[in-house]
Amino acid sequence: MEIAAIIPAFNEEKTIGSVITALKKSPDVDRIIIVSDGSEDKTVSAALRYEDVEVIELLDNRGKGGAVKAGLDRCSSEIILILDADLIGLSAEHIQVLVEPVKDGEAPMSIGIFEKGRMATDIAQKMAPFLSGQRALRRELLEEISDLDISRFGIEVALHQYIEENEIEAAVVQLPDLSHVMKEEKLGFWKGVLARGKMYWEIVKYVTRFDTDAKAK
Repeated sequence: MEIAAIIPAFNEEKTIGSVITALKKSPDVDRIIIVSDGSEDKTVSAALRYEDVEVIELLDNRGKGGAVKAGLDRCSSEIILILDADLIGLSAEHIQVLVEPVKDGEAPMSIGIFEKGRMATDIAQKMAPFLSGQRALRRELLEEISDLDISRFGIEVALHQYIEENEIEAAVVQLPDLSHVMKEEKLGFWKGVLARGKMYWEIVKYVTRFDTDAKAK
């Protein structure tokens, strides 16, 4: 089964290179698709420095769901690996741990949780593991999310709700010594807090709309 890595990236010129390097070292990954989601920095040019990497440049910011949908439309791979573009410490071993449960047929989706990385990111993921952006999953799960392209930051919530409703068990795996750049570090404290608030608001909006639609049915 072909495995494609789809990496949504918004202004991640500083970290996209190390993520691509780890993906290229992984024997599990057949295709690498970087989706620049309306980036205003040099994310696209940074990604284009690497051979055998497909880069999609979205001129407008569609959010994570829209970026993943753009990558999904580009490939027909049976297994999709989704990673954040701002990871710190990603290795081929992390990718193997994420991919194996899906590749071996043990689960249709795996969710990676940071462990022994940095306290702030470790705690956040332990409190809400279903919000983790590190996942491997069978393509059909993504195709079952009818409004994937408008879920924005709610893509993880959409996937969580889908597997809960359909009683699908995901494999939760530990990703030791892995972390990511926090929004407060990227943007400065106050801008980071505002960006984090926007992200959570997008998630709340999606959950609220999903609950409303479910009750209407």
